[in-house]
Amino acid sequence: MDLKSGDILLDGTLGSGGHTEGVVKRHGDSIKIIALDADEDALARSKKRLAEYKKSDITFVQENFRNLDKVLDTLKIEHVTKVLLDIGLSSNQFEESGRGFSFQKDEPLAMTFKKNPSEEDVTARVIVNEWSEETLNLILKGYGEEQFAYKIAKAIVATREEYPIETTGELVAIIDAVVPGWYKHRKMHFATKTFQALRIAANDELKALEEGIKKAFDKLEKNGRLAVISFHSLEDRIVKQFFKQKQTEGTAILLTKKPIIPSDEELEVNRRARSAKLRILVKQ
Repeated sequence: MDLKSGDILLDGTLGSGGHTEGVVKRHGDSIKIIALDADEDALARSKKRLAEYKKSDITFVQENFRNLDKVLDTLKIEHVTKVLLDIGLSSNQFEESGRGFSFQKDEPLAMTFKKNPSEEDVTARVIVNEWSEETLNLILKGYGEEQFAYKIAKAIVATREEYPIETTGELVAIIDAVVPGWYKHRKMHFATKTFQALRIAANDELKALEEGIKKAFDKLEKNGRLAVISFHSLEDRIVKQFFKQKQTEGTAILLTKKPIIPSDEELEVNRRARSAKLRILVKQ
């Protein structure tokens, strides 16, 4: 990120505060940080974690990074010098949220980054109980790259005609009943792709990423840096194509011709980083 005294860093996906903590440890209050997260629990955890750093300049805002332009306008900040987006699900959301992100626990089907979604917000429960079989099939194929999307979508619709699907346990059982035996004995759990697809759909993640990186680039000062960490091919494709477009236009220089991936040493202490890809550009 090449952080320097006087920089304004937008941490668009605060999560548990690890990146911001790293910045504060190294730079204290010489870096102004705007920290966003849609999840109020994530903000609360991070505020607690970062409270010990008395010498810091952090503004916390509960908001999805796709609306970063509105946040900066409200704060009367015209441009920032650095933006970091660490896309996807945090470990705490996966393990502790109780919102149905994990197929290893029997929890209500929400899968929303917001702790308390409004009536207008889409949840995984709404998707599996109300959306058409055709749409479910398209979601599982497109967002999950699930090879048994048709069978799973059909089974979901057949089940909900008998009773509403309310929990992750019920959804896993539906998938278990229709995928072949060999599919259940791979390293990847047989429900992984379905859960990924529903989570992406519920949070409109890919559209949010497209909007967020465009707005982040627009809000960057000249010579500012945008760094994005993605965790699956659909996200990385969006980032790669956007960065390539900006380079072709002559409005940015790529610092990463190929994405930076975790070292073997990092993977030993953090297996969840195994699919992470970091790409960075500099605005011209």
